Amino acid sequence: MKLKKLNYDLTVCKVASVADLDLNADFFFIGRTEEEISLVCLTEKAPRRTTAREDGWKGFFIDGALDFSLVGILAELSSILAAENIGIFAVSTFNTDYILVKAENFDRAIEALAAEGYEIV
Repeated sequence: MKLKKLNYDLTVCKVASVADLDLNADFFFIGRTEEEISLVCLTEKAPRRTTAREDGWKGFFIDGALDFSLVGILAELSSILAAENIGIFAVSTFNTDYILVKAENFDRAIEALAAEGYEIV
């Protein structure tokens, strides 16, 4: 299975209103519940007004569209990283899964996944 690296710095934050979001940005994920509005975005595009913010994330994604019947892919990836004591922030789209790790752990995460047979591009 191929994993593609994202070549930019990411921020995970909470915002008080969707009015604070740039919905024309090239890359972002929004999650909204009764309790919060969470945003993953390019660090340079993070809103100035946030209620909480954590910079310093890097990421990769599973190359290709994943069928909804597939089971355990995210669990396997997270288990490999957990064995290396690397925490993750996972986000899924209709097509695939994205995994973010803190920037200081990124190279180690990629090495661990490559050692388990994942092709990194």
